[in-house]
Amino acid sequence: MPPMLLPALPLLLGATLTFRAVRHALCRLPLPAHVRADPLRTWRWHNLLVSFAHSIVSGTWALLCIWQTPEMLVEIEKAWSLSGYLLVCFSAGYFIHDTVDIVISHQSRASWEYLVHHVMAMGAFFSGIFWSRFVGGGVLTLLVEVSNIFLTIRMMMKINNAQHLLLYRVNKYINLVMYFLFRLAPQAYLTHLFLGYAGQRTLGTFLLAILLMLDVMILVYFSRLLRSDFCPQRIPSHQHKDKFLTE
Repeated sequence: MPPMLLPALPLLLGATLTFRAVRHALCRLPLPAHVRADPLRTWRWHNLLVSFAHSIVSGTWALLCIWQTPEMLVEIEKAWSLSGYLLVCFSAGYFIHDTVDIVISHQSRASWEYLVHHVMAMGAFFSGIFWSRFVGGGVLTLLVEVSNIFLTIRMMMKINNAQHLLLYRVNKYINLVMYFLFRLAPQAYLTHLFLGYAGQRTLGTFLLAILLMLDVMILVYFSRLLRSDFCPQRIPSHQHKDKFLTE
């Protein structure tokens, strides 16, 4: 257990407002012409810019936390560090911000998968924030943000209709490698560790249920990624226009 519990609510509020301010600042950047011509693409572009900023910071931060506190790799429930705790608060604030952004922008129906993911992620992070348990597990889950850096670049280039560029072709292979290293592999490792809580009436069992649902979502996203980038001929042409938000 940590020597102290930081005031969680002010930290969450501060992180949420920080991302709101980041979004406001990023909205001032010039837009590509193809994006600017469509209000939906404009909203999604700004949303992805914030996601990109979050991924760079939290992905790097997660790696530093594990380097500073390597016991988080094996003791997912009790391993704790101030840096790890603040990282979990920081990322929970991002998910709160993004959930609110989707809802108030009337994109709930189109982005319902994101909302489901965010609710599950916040439910898991709150165990570390309010009960000071599984902070190590929360840090390990945030390794996925390293992969998200390249996934977000891919999505932004698709929204900008820039799939023909060399950068997109190079990034799609880097993205695939990072998906394995920082999304599939950590998720499989965490699932293995959390299976030790199966059958118990503990917080770990609740988190295992969330993790298994996230496993399913990640595999679905992975199949979409492979179809879209490596087997595009198998996707009906009428789907390409409507699926850019999720593929």
